[in-house]
Amino acid sequence: MRAFDPTPLFRASVGFDRMADLMDRVLAAEPVQPTYPPYNIEKTDENAYRISVAVAGFAADELSVELKENGLTISGRKAEDSAERTYLHRGIATRAFERRFHLADHVRVSGATHADGMLHIDLVREIPEALKPRRIEIASTKSSAQLVDASAA
Repeated sequence: MRAFDPTPLFRASVGFDRMADLMDRVLAAEPVQPTYPPYNIEKTDENAYRISVAVAGFAADELSVELKENGLTISGRKAEDSAERTYLHRGIATRAFERRFHLADHVRVSGATHADGMLHIDLVREIPEALKPRRIEIASTKSSAQLVDASAA
């Protein structure tokens, strides 16, 4: 049950639909979040990030990275193993998984690599020129006293 109702904010705001959807998803989320597979999110530069997912036991062709709108979905499905094995202890999880990340505006996936049981997804934030801060020149005009003197001459 939610303690916060954002409905009054909708009457006084325009264009914040995505923010409202995000808040709604966070507030409606399950109390228990899945913990498999473990992952890290790191900031590698001022405008660069990396998501690292521990995918031990998965081959690169058993993993999928998909970007749709601002949603990044990482999934893995282990191929069926036809060999019959008898495990004395099975501690390496190879169950199917799906992880979703919501990316901010102007963040794009620049690449993905799979090495040593880790899937690394590199992200870059590219701010369009129109949204970057820019300096506006201030033009100076003659003062009114100078204009009066010029008209008298």
